[in-house]
Amino acid sequence: MTETVQAFDQATLWTVIAGLAIGSFALRFVFIGLVGNRAMPTWLLRHLRYTAVAILPALVTPLVIWPAATGGEPDAARMAAAGMTLAVGLLTRNVVAAIFSGAVTLFGLLYLLG
Repeated sequence: MTETVQAFDQATLWTVIAGLAIGSFALRFVFIGLVGNRAMPTWLLRHLRYTAVAILPALVTPLVIWPAATGGEPDAARMAAAGMTLAVGLLTRNVVAAIFSGAVTLFGLLYLLG
C-alpha cells in the first residue's frame, strides 16, 4: 500500500496556525475579558458546574467500549476496570481513589489474563 503525503505550502500552514490561534484567543477572551469582571447569572453557573463532570466520561467511554488496543472489540479487563472506577468513585466521592483503583484493576487484570 502506497501512501501519498500532500505537503502544504508555507503560506497555507501559517494561515491555518494563525487562524487557530486567533480562534482560541477569542474563545478565551469572551469569558475572561468580557465576562470576567461581572457576576454570572445563577442559572448559568448551575449549568457550568456540570461541565467537568460531563467531559471526563465523554472522553473515557469510547476508550472503554471500543478500545484501540483490542481492535475495537470490548475487553473484560477494561470493562471490569471501568466498573471498579465507577464503584469506588460513587462510594468514596474521591476522584483520585477512583482513578487509582481503576488503573490497578486494569493493569492487574491485563497481567493475569495475559
